[in-house]
Amino acid sequence: MEPHRILVLGAAGRDFHLFNTLYRDNPAAKVVAFTAQQIPHIDDRRYPPELAGDLYPDGIPIVPEDRLEEVIVEHEVELVVLAYSDLAYDEVGHLMARATSMGADFLVPDVWSTMIESSRPVVAVCAVRTGVGKSQTSRAVAQVLRDAGLRVGIIRHPMPYGDLARQRVQRFASEADLVAHEVTIEEREEYEPHIAAGSVVYAGVDYEAILHAAEEESDVILWDGGNNDTSFYVPDVQITLVDPHRPGHESRFYPGETNLRVADVVLVNKVDTADPDDVVAVERAALRLNPSAVVIRAASPIAPDDPSVLAGRRVLAVEDGPTCTHGGMPYGAGLLGARAAGAAEIVDPRPFLVGELADTFERYPELGPILPAMGYGEAQICDLEATLRRAAEGGVEAIAVGTPIDLAGLVDMPLPHTRCRYELAVQGSPTLDEVLAPVIHIARNPGASPGE
Repeated sequence: MEPHRILVLGAAGRDFHLFNTLYRDNPAAKVVAFTAQQIPHIDDRRYPPELAGDLYPDGIPIVPEDRLEEVIVEHEVELVVLAYSDLAYDEVGHLMARATSMGADFLVPDVWSTMIESSRPVVAVCAVRTGVGKSQTSRAVAQVLRDAGLRVGIIRHPMPYGDLARQRVQRFASEADLVAHEVTIEEREEYEPHIAAGSVVYAGVDYEAILHAAEEESDVILWDGGNNDTSFYVPDVQITLVDPHRPGHESRFYPGETNLRVADVVLVNKVDTADPDDVVAVERAALRLNPSAVVIRAASPIAPDDPSVLAGRRVLAVEDGPTCTHGGMPYGAGLLGARAAGAAEIVDPRPFLVGELADTFERYPELGPILPAMGYGEAQICDLEATLRRAAEGGVEAIAVGTPIDLAGLVDMPLPHTRCRYELAVQGSPTLDEVLAPVIHIARNPGASPGE
């Protein structure tokens, strides 16, 4: 029989992992192409043959999602598989209609089908939306595990935007590693804080090979999920974050609701800055969808390094890019930190936008008076610097940096600036120590069950 002809819809992350785990060595399947969406400059590439395997000696083309219908016809596609995340359910429905109207079936794989078993205990940190606070939660979890005397291997959701073959397995333990791998600003936002805290981070393309590398020097694997994706590894404990700043989103996005339904622990974050009624509403919704979950409440207090830089001034807030674009958050730590410091005004960056940043605001009109730190390549970094210069010339007096990295080390800052940081602060009981106790027990006693 001829192999089933498949088109994988992706965004340079889960798509490659799904292919590697389900289709790479499957003679009954023939993946004819990947599509690319969400992330700029990642289409018109090719998944290389050294990663695609023996069944794909020429590799696999990566094409823009705009060509979905054309590719279905050209390659006689029988099955379209969804392999990216943080999509509203109506967006999933539109993709399904586009595929099925062209005669192809449409598949959303189950949450377990692409999970890999680890020889180490696994903690997975996931969320219902991008920008809920996975990063600071992962840092807090890693600290609890390190305090218990365990070696923690942090495996981060993929962001393979460069040379895919070179990015097969990546290990980050120092600034030199970040430079050597030529990471983007988005990658730095995820890796740098972990490295600064003393952790080793793994990422790349082949997540089975990545897991084996991490297991060699780790007692516990910590899956730091990105873009609210599901875990790539079978978790012993899954923590899923929900956001009271976006009540209702926990049941309106894929695969966020899935993450919520399979969670062992639901963490309601940002309770210090959200409306109390929204905190209660999100908590009730979470328990309705997953009544057996343990619920934790946590704050994410924001503190500018130097509030005097922002006090009484006209401030531009520079924020984490993915959180405020496809994550749908109209503001972030920079804006909140500037307000807390007593800024005279939060200046809207729209009059100062240059190049691709102007395109970003056209694509995401719901953005508030903030500037997302888009940095997927040199061109976007240059646009960011030019926008900051125009803002300085236009009367902005200071910059509140809400990204989780030292942005001034990468981008020329033409004005006084200070970072606005946030860390997780769990309130009451249960604590992270309590919900992680079974994992700590297994890691200390290999082969034991949680109750032994």
